[in-house]
Amino acid sequence: MSLEGAVGWQAGSIITAMVIDMNESQVRTLTQVREVLAGTTALEFRCAQDDAERYAWIAAVLKRLAYRQLKRADRGAVLAYLQHLSGYSRAQITRLVQRWCAGASLRKRYVAPAHAFARKYSAADVALLAQVDRVMDTLSGPATACVLRRQHAIHGDARYARLAALSVAHLYNLRRSAGYRVERVALTKTRPTQAIGIGVRRAPVPDGRPGFIRIDSVHQGDLDGIKGLYHINAVDCVSQWQVVASVQTLSEAHLLPVIAQMLDSFPFRILGFHADNGSEYVNHKVAGLLGKLNAEFTRSRPRRSNDNGLAETKNGAVVRKLFGYTHIPQPQAARFNAFCRDTLNPFLNFHRPCLFASEQPDPKKPGRSKPVYRAKDAMTPLDKLSSLPDAQRFLRPGITLLALHEQAKQQTDVQAAEAVQQARNALFKTASRRSA
Repeated sequence: MSLEGAVGWQAGSIITAMVIDMNESQVRTLTQVREVLAGTTALEFRCAQDDAERYAWIAAVLKRLAYRQLKRADRGAVLAYLQHLSGYSRAQITRLVQRWCAGASLRKRYVAPAHAFARKYSAADVALLAQVDRVMDTLSGPATACVLRRQHAIHGDARYARLAALSVAHLYNLRRSAGYRVERVALTKTRPTQAIGIGVRRAPVPDGRPGFIRIDSVHQGDLDGIKGLYHINAVDCVSQWQVVASVQTLSEAHLLPVIAQMLDSFPFRILGFHADNGSEYVNHKVAGLLGKLNAEFTRSRPRRSNDNGLAETKNGAVVRKLFGYTHIPQPQAARFNAFCRDTLNPFLNFHRPCLFASEQPDPKKPGRSKPVYRAKDAMTPLDKLSSLPDAQRFLRPGITLLALHEQAKQQTDVQAAEAVQQARNALFKTASRRSA
């Protein structure tokens, strides 16, 4: 043990401090403990990096200083000493000392599992999910799970064997994984469209029958005061069979032929036609067209936005997601209308799953029911149409469910989605070159 004197001057008085170099094992009294804490004693001590050695050293110090017989103030000094030299937090030191006082041996209780959980879904599965979301424009979880099941069960693609059993909850976990983010950069959410003022007289009452159409128009942006083309979106209330078309303007000369084409595209007879109070639909020409079809013509009621809510929802989920908000010149309407008729509409009705509500009793409102959307109820509009009781009697003459299903089997869901993406990209490239 060596001794050095250090003399300092403070406020006119002489202060003598003692600096002692010693080995830690020589600390056997509380006075020495306090000197170490005060910094007047320098120790030759290296704390072990291994937790087992640190625990053994803590137990040795507690035994050497007779910790059980110490008073409360002295115990605090010992705890501070152990914390200072071990590097552990005060809470951890307190837990170890309590365990030692109870007579338990100090050892690390946590043991790493011998076998980690096996990974069920591989990186290839995550990449395949990202591909499906890319071509399907990121459907909801239940709808995406339905696509995965159909790819394996109906279209026989062996790559989807594991993903076919993927739960909706874990599907969202895979979408948040790092591997998914590497494969696909998530797009920002679609901006909500401005609500269209609708004033309705009566809501359609389909009573489970297909053929009651809700229709709405979507404007494709302005550029330097020049209006773009319009998309017309028509959706069946019951089966969600959807027909999208594009027109140059909403004038009678352009709109009426397209409405007639859209109504003829539905495989079932048109029993009802519902629109908001826009003059493009509420006019004598459209009423005469519907009169020839013997279809009732209804309009939305004031302050009842749900009257045309299905068409408004499809505007955002399909039309805006597919075409965006950018300006598309009016002369391109014929080309975009051909794309909707030949590529988009078959995909929407044969390959894109939709969610359908099931009515269940509302526990908060006795005697009332509420719609519940279950993952198992996701299906394509064609599947929904086929599931309706006596669906064949609603179809147009010459159209059968068997023929529609045969047409749907010509492509898988993913192949049809890829065809839509490729055709859309080519369409926008050509439109940008012609408008430049």
